[in-house]
Amino acid sequence: MATTLYNPFLDFQFDNQTCFLTGRQLQSGDERIQVFPVWMMRAFDLEEKPFKMLDERTVTYKQLQLPCSADIASLFEQTEIKVEEAVQQGYEAVRNLDELVLFHWVAKILYGVVFNEIQTGIRQSMLSGEPMNFSQALVHKFRNLHAMLQSIVVNMEFEQRNPFTIQIFPVANAPETFSYRDEINTLIFSLRMRDFAIIATLQDNGTNAIYHEDVLKKIDGYRLHPIQFEEVCARYFYSAYLFNRLPEYTYMDTGKRVFVEPMPLNDWTLKPIFDPWQAKIYGQVLENFWKPWGYTLFEIIKDPEHPMTFLTDEEGSFRAHVDVPLLG
Repeated sequence: MATTLYNPFLDFQFDNQTCFLTGRQLQSGDERIQVFPVWMMRAFDLEEKPFKMLDERTVTYKQLQLPCSADIASLFEQTEIKVEEAVQQGYEAVRNLDELVLFHWVAKILYGVVFNEIQTGIRQSMLSGEPMNFSQALVHKFRNLHAMLQSIVVNMEFEQRNPFTIQIFPVANAPETFSYRDEINTLIFSLRMRDFAIIATLQDNGTNAIYHEDVLKKIDGYRLHPIQFEEVCARYFYSAYLFNRLPEYTYMDTGKRVFVEPMPLNDWTLKPIFDPWQAKIYGQVLENFWKPWGYTLFEIIKDPEHPMTFLTDEEGSFRAHVDVPLLG
């Protein structure tokens, strides 16, 4: 990895006196930014609402912060302004945002959650006196995510294709809707609000979108019912779990620009990139995503060969009319 890119995972530098993105020492403890955008927390009254961490500990959305120098905070603020303005306009404006802007916005939130999880792990390790048990595969993923997020301040070019895919869907949400999900182990993110929803796969080189190509073609051009989007989301979260590669990237620093190139995902074993799809496990994932509507696993996989779906009808065409409440 290029030496000009800051790597906090070399010595696990996750204190509150160091800028999370550049590694520079901060001048004061007030140099911090919110993980979740202030405008979004206020719009949906999130500041004091609970956010569950991996260790089952609950914090508030407002408590999730990142140590950040003023100049870097200004760059993220510019991104926030662009995204907030697009969100106010709705789906079309969000869809037309530059993908790199959306990546900076999404990746800051997801990495911010990761940063806070790591800080918790370090504190628990110090209290217990036991070494921190941290998966090297996760370190690899988080290090790459952090390096790519530095494209907000470093002139960086992603060769061949972006390592991330951010897809925007039109959704008929109820006005008060705010639905956030992430899975930091697989680096997938979803957000549903206003008249749209986002699914972001942050380190798969676009393979999940290819995997779901048939479904994406059928829903293309249609406004989704929330239960339909949650079904798409369940498919993505499950396929991200089935994705069995650990993507590698080469970083070449020319002094003026850092070039990032993905290494091929195929290997000498010729093993498929995704593990086999299992209807029962998918049904369990879908049951969780459909929790607001109360559908049970038994109902979902009553026919194991054809799990319940609201996306298509008996002929396999998009189901334009769904007779269930919008809910949240």
